Amino acid sequence: MIAIIDYNAGNLKSVEKALHFLGQECVVTRDFHEIEQADKVILPGVGAFGDAMGQLEKYELDKVIREVTEKETPFLGICLGLQLLFEGSDESEGVEGLHILDGAIKRIPDQPGLKIPHIGWNSLNLRNNGRLFVGLEEHPYVYFVHSYYLQAKDEQIVKATTEYSTTIHASVEKDNIFACQFHPEKSGDVGLAILKNFAQLGGKA
Repeated sequence: MIAIIDYNAGNLKSVEKALHFLGQECVVTRDFHEIEQADKVILPGVGAFGDAMGQLEKYELDKVIREVTEKETPFLGICLGLQLLFEGSDESEGVEGLHILDGAIKRIPDQPGLKIPHIGWNSLNLRNNGRLFVGLEEHPYVYFVHSYYLQAKDEQIVKATTEYSTTIHASVEKDNIFACQFHPEKSGDVGLAILKNFAQLGGKA
């Protein structure tokens, strides 16, 4: 069973639909017990960093996220769900993130001819043998919608980058924690392959 954390932050149904398409059993929930008992957990999200952290804290979901990541349950953050795993964001000064991983969330720099937010398909540069990307071709295209991007502190956890005004750390992996700035659930066959790789990961024995 895969738990999709429900904290009133968009794109829940599209993630659920993609998992159902892959034949995966999943539940959209904010119930502590369901999340704790799940084989895998997904933190989706679209919207503002500060609002999202406020919702997680309101439902005390920040606590259960820390619990499941510490007990080595495979955990996937998507888009805003990636950003929330870090210590904070330029979008919401003074708001502390979950700080499960180390890195900065910065605004994409303005550049002539490039629109912000970054909306559309970009190719990934894969590196460091990310388990989410097993079986994919070298420069797969995925779908992004974001104005802020990750600069991870430890380059070794970065499994994919993309270029849009700057080098964006598009996916990270550390032990049981995975995250994507792009939307695999909106990235066609490539995105389904990424979600399938996550769904097939082995958890803690």
